[in-house]
Order: sequence, then structure tokens, then C-alpha cells
Amino acid sequence: MSTVAATACSTSLRWLKFSFVGAFGIGVQLAALWALTRFGYNYLIATGLAVETTVIHNFVWHQNFTWSDRCMVQPNFLHRFFRFHVSNGLISLIGNLILMHLLVGGAGFAVLPANLMTVSACWFGNFLASDRWVFLLRSPDRRKK
Repeated sequence: MSTVAATACSTSLRWLKFSFVGAFGIGVQLAALWALTRFGYNYLIATGLAVETTVIHNFVWHQNFTWSDRCMVQPNFLHRFFRFHVSNGLISLIGNLILMHLLVGGAGFAVLPANLMTVSACWFGNFLASDRWVFLLRSPDRRKK
């Protein structure tokens, strides 16, 4: 198999793993959002808290499942956690808050369906940020032996 074909296969498998973890993350986010709005939180505050809960959930799973092979080569957990929050956290938080404001506050959508749309809108950017920056595999000459 050529290097290009191997890279494409690896990226496709990783995309599937990312999506699998994300599906569970959607459940976590929707459950948190539902509970927080039922307890009387404003939908935007509830969205922010639900996103943060999901970011932590997804990081743990991506660390141990989606990019576990890269994490063994690059063992700095705190560095990856910080980068994940800076990238996926901000993409998700900003994207969700802006889109929820537009969909719920402006267009009158119900909170949970609107949140499903906002998560879908942020998905591809989160994958690229994770694959190309958070869990980046260092070149062989920079790896510690």
C-alpha cells in the first residue's frame, strides 16, 4: 500500500472513531443541556456548561481511543488537554453559543433540536483541529527514544 493510500485509510478510520466518540458526546451534551434547562438555567448558560462537559468527555475518549496510538508517542497529557480546550473547546463553545442564539433566540427553534444543528456545524472543524494540531504526531527525528 502506498503512503498516500495508507494515510487516507488511517484518516478514514480515525474519522470514524472521532464520529463514534462524538455520537456519545452528543448524548452527553443533550442530556446536560436538557437537565440544566429543566433546573431553570438560561439556554445559553446551559449550552456553555453542556459544551464544557462534553469537551472533557470527548477529550478522554479521543485520548484513549481515537488517537491512542499518537498519545503513546507524544505522552504530554496536559499539553494535549490544553490544546484540545483551545481548539475544540473554543470551536464548540463559540459555535454553539452563536448558533444557539440565532436558532433559539432569533428563529424560535426548540433548544434540543437547535443544539443538534450546532453540534453538527462544529463537527468537521473539531476533527481537523484534533487531527492536525491537538494529537499531532511529531516527526520521527523529534521523538524521544
